[in-house]
Amino acid sequence: MNVNVFEYLKKQQIKMHVMNMIRPRSVQNKSNNKLSTSPPSQPHVSRPFTLSKNPRAPRRTILVEAQLQEQQSDNIDNGQPSSSSADKSKGRPTYRPSSYTELLTDAVASIVVAVKDGHKRMEVEFPAFSDVDGYKGSSDLYIDANTQFAIAAARQINATTNKRVHVLVPDQAEYNRSQEIFKATLEMSDKAVTLGHLLENRPTLLSGLASFFGGYSPSNPAAAASKADIFIVINASTVELDDLEAYCEQTVGKDKVIISWCIGLDTLRADLGLLGFPPKELQHRFLSQFLPVFYIRQRDYSKSVAVAPFIINYSGALFREYPGPWQVMLRQDNGVYACVAEDSKRRYGLGEFKEELMKAMGLNTEEEGSAMAFLRRGYKTSTWWEDDEDKETSTAWRS
Repeated sequence: MNVNVFEYLKKQQIKMHVMNMIRPRSVQNKSNNKLSTSPPSQPHVSRPFTLSKNPRAPRRTILVEAQLQEQQSDNIDNGQPSSSSADKSKGRPTYRPSSYTELLTDAVASIVVAVKDGHKRMEVEFPAFSDVDGYKGSSDLYIDANTQFAIAAARQINATTNKRVHVLVPDQAEYNRSQEIFKATLEMSDKAVTLGHLLENRPTLLSGLASFFGGYSPSNPAAAASKADIFIVINASTVELDDLEAYCEQTVGKDKVIISWCIGLDTLRADLGLLGFPPKELQHRFLSQFLPVFYIRQRDYSKSVAVAPFIINYSGALFREYPGPWQVMLRQDNGVYACVAEDSKRRYGLGEFKEELMKAMGLNTEEEGSAMAFLRRGYKTSTWWEDDEDKETSTAWRS
């Protein structure tokens, strides 16, 4: 049963218990080991930033008041300027794009900044449907929507940077299908945006059969790829990650940019090492090189309590907009995502992300190290690719 969580916490005095533990804003001065106080700098923050106990990264946590968030979200709904024009290196206090057009514009802006900073391998991740998580809905709808977004983003990148963009689908059969559907859109770009596939430079018997049964296309994707400056990979599955790595080595090289566009790398990583899939070393030597420049991963959670309503539902999103920090965003009742924690050095693991949400909600009530805390969290709170940092050739995907 969905309830207003902040109202519930207020009634149960859990929130008051947390607020009583809060001290006035203080920032640790490492040079002289003294505490200095200063007024809050952002209106949505109800408490200051506090340094994390984790020595590996200077994380800061923000507790958000519901009334202030509602007031700020009303300003957004009334058409007042959002933080999109502000300095993105500082992150966003709230985020709620009004349309996919705005979402694409934000993603392209992050890509352009990353290209100017010299990054060559990037990751863009956001839900292609507001109500469908990846392939859980119709796979054709998801593939077509993702292709449409990638082509639209490619046109914006070309208009901004004057660089040719080559959009890559997994194989010849999908290339023929997408070429037919989006032929008019691609022709409007005057060859500045082209379509290809990961096997275009190494034809095989399977691709030949797919071309025969799928119909012949007079276009030459390999020739278009040789003139491209930026590559966007879409709709790839785990078994096709080997093809992606080979394409990067043979065609993209080290001087051109390649972007994984909404292929769900975190989901694909989970299959590595299983029977019939590429080995885990693919993450260590290749996927670890992809820098997340625009990243939204939504998660839904619930926690059982001993009093009515017994189940508390809450949700949030792990958010990153390059060059800004990694941010834990808590979803408010009005749909606005509000920042409750951020880290400018490293991304949050999924277990850490959930802990930050619970801390902001006042639901982290189990005593640390207790049996109840162990039963709540379990023995393992991180994935193997989050733990294998010492085996990776690059830490870009974490930064």
